[in-house]
Amino acid sequence: MSILNLDGTKIVDGDGKEVVLRGAGIGGWMNMENFITGYPGREYQIREALAEVLGPEKAQFFFDKFLEYYFTESDAKFYKNLGLNCIRVPFNYRHFEDDMNPGVLKPDGFKWLDRIVNLCAELGIYTILDLHTVPGGHNGDWHSDAGHHIAEFWRHKHFQDRAIWLWERIAEHYRDHPWIAGYNPLNEPCDPTGSRLIVWYDRVYAAIRAIDTNHLLFWDGNTFASDFSCFDIETCKKWEGSVYSCHDYSNFGFPLSREKYIGSEEQKARVKRSYLRKVQWMKDNNLPIWNGEFGPAYARRQYDGDATDDINSSRIQLLKDQLDVYDEDRISWSIWTYKDIGYQGMVYVNSGTKYMKLFEKFLEKKFKTAIDAWGADESHVSHIWGPLEKFIAENVEPKYRGLYPHPVWKFENRISRISRNILLAEYMVKEWADHFEGMDEVQLDEIAQSFKFENCILRDELNKVLVDHKGLARK
Repeated sequence: MSILNLDGTKIVDGDGKEVVLRGAGIGGWMNMENFITGYPGREYQIREALAEVLGPEKAQFFFDKFLEYYFTESDAKFYKNLGLNCIRVPFNYRHFEDDMNPGVLKPDGFKWLDRIVNLCAELGIYTILDLHTVPGGHNGDWHSDAGHHIAEFWRHKHFQDRAIWLWERIAEHYRDHPWIAGYNPLNEPCDPTGSRLIVWYDRVYAAIRAIDTNHLLFWDGNTFASDFSCFDIETCKKWEGSVYSCHDYSNFGFPLSREKYIGSEEQKARVKRSYLRKVQWMKDNNLPIWNGEFGPAYARRQYDGDATDDINSSRIQLLKDQLDVYDEDRISWSIWTYKDIGYQGMVYVNSGTKYMKLFEKFLEKKFKTAIDAWGADESHVSHIWGPLEKFIAENVEPKYRGLYPHPVWKFENRISRISRNILLAEYMVKEWADHFEGMDEVQLDEIAQSFKFENCILRDELNKVLVDHKGLARK
């Protein structure tokens, strides 16, 4: 079996047959995210807090068990039976090196990545390796696992060099693996200048190609994979085996949408325009396209009550219409996300499991305080944050409000991200960790088992839509 390559804008196998990669990202696993698994703040914060409560060894035991149970052979078989052929695997650089010992590969650095790559390979599922978190943070959001909103990665060459060093180790490790579809060198970069991103991309391209000349490279656009205006086509022409990645989330799919999605012709046109705006540069230059993330959030009955079914019906209709657009262009895609605690996942943890019971009241508190940025329902806190936004607006002229990454982060978003999703969340980290106080390894193992496939519920409506669109574009 040979490694995938390109024929024009098509991904093809060794026989020249087109391979359309369609599947999901396994978010929240090797790069944990607050809304996916229910903690507040950033991954490094909860790891430190749990080590303080349990001691380093027992805390590491819990996180290892979480990683073990989150994706097993049962998950891979379910995924394969759906007919999906590729999984995007986001990972945190901290699995491979320590900030206090940079440039030294941890002895078990490849343990979990090897496990999922090989599990999937045995069943004929491709993987795309996605560096989701780098030293210093490359965007200001929680998923870059830095403690603030400034992307320091773009301001310090030391951080950039460490990320290149890591890709060299990954390329050495996987250069001959045929079931790896390719490498996604950086998730959702946010370089305020744009120019530093392209310089770093050119450097990491050269570093990988010096070791691995075969695997495809999937390049995210700037500003959360939405903007390719800083990409220089002459530079990109030198990047052989390259696919260009947008992330195509629709505002219709989230609680803050100002209107319900009903699938009207006008709404469908807006959905399509949003996608085309992100990929126009690729189309103009006849380049391959991959949609690395998309997908709506779903209502949960414990929070949304009688409106749950109606909301979810609307979100599923949106998903169908988005996939119809992608079918027209015959693009590869990876929906977000495979597994979580009930917000977006194809499968989600049963509310009756020990983890969900343990954190039931805490999760309700998180929901009502809108402590997570992703898909927050701000209706319970608008009376508090509204006056704060008004106060800041009265003291900041409109011409000074568009701080990068505006307009993706609107003026109000920036205020809530800093004051609520960073500051308030920071005060809730220890509260999350204290739920584990006094537990032994047997109890910790039982909690972690909540994330096993056997303890999850299938989101059948979502999975059916994915199955309907898993193949090549329909005529």
